Amino acid sequence: MFEEAQLYAPVTDGPDGVRVHLADDHPGAHDPAYRARRDAIAAAALAWSPGQPVPQVAYTEQEHAVWATVSRELAPKHERLACRAFRDAKAALALPPDRVPQLDEVSEGLARLTGFTLHPAAGLVPLDVFYGSLADRVFYSTQYLRHPSGPLYTPEPDLVHEVIGHGNLLADARIADVKRLAGEAARRCETPEGLQYVADVFWFTIEFGVMWEDGELHCYGAGLLSSFGEIDEFRGADIRPLDFHAMATQEYDITHYQPVLFAVDGMGELCDRVGGFFADFDDDTPARLAAAAARPRAVA
Repeated sequence: MFEEAQLYAPVTDGPDGVRVHLADDHPGAHDPAYRARRDAIAAAALAWSPGQPVPQVAYTEQEHAVWATVSRELAPKHERLACRAFRDAKAALALPPDRVPQLDEVSEGLARLTGFTLHPAAGLVPLDVFYGSLADRVFYSTQYLRHPSGPLYTPEPDLVHEVIGHGNLLADARIADVKRLAGEAARRCETPEGLQYVADVFWFTIEFGVMWEDGELHCYGAGLLSSFGEIDEFRGADIRPLDFHAMATQEYDITHYQPVLFAVDGMGELCDRVGGFFADFDDDTPARLAAAAARPRAVA
């Protein structure tokens, strides 16, 4: 099942200041300049409070080059493999392809289109805060970029994932509303188990969802849309119909391409069934769905 804490490098604020603790096998683990850069960006995000101006990051030419490389390489894959709603939303938001946008710049476009804004995050945001904030049309985004040695790979969510994936998705009013409903579901949860159930379904839909459209399989999940490698491979996964209880109990390794994906039948099913799941969710939902899954099915 989905454990979000595994996705982000831990961030601490101690006597030596803010530190981002990269794993030994992280591409930037042995690059002092990159580590210092990550620490500085995280410190600014930690010092920020809602209502204050969003921290501005003076991105370097190297960082702009990473963004430009990913944007250029993902563009033809989006045209071929992304769902229509994402392609239209991406065109409407019109992020710059040759430089890293500031979070408030992305927020300005999203506010005009769907009312969402981006708030800065140093790394992991607690589940209740991250998902609950979606109810207020707020999405927490990191501001750092992946290590320049591998612009088409990152072991953790970075600004590319947050903005090219989630940011563009949030420019579509229907998908933005499903995310808002997920936030309201999280706000209603009174148990950690209920909140985790919401997070798991969110993972297999908004993060790694796929969609049948015009007789072909396309992707709408931000994790696929922002991944240079996995977006080419998702059609080879074990594609299953929507099953919310299966999503919440599916074991998998987040460090590899997802072997099991769940498909919706067009935007209608995404809005009606996934949106409906979040709209109706409460802490009793997991038990109800588990009981339904355990009942023998009638044989025709």
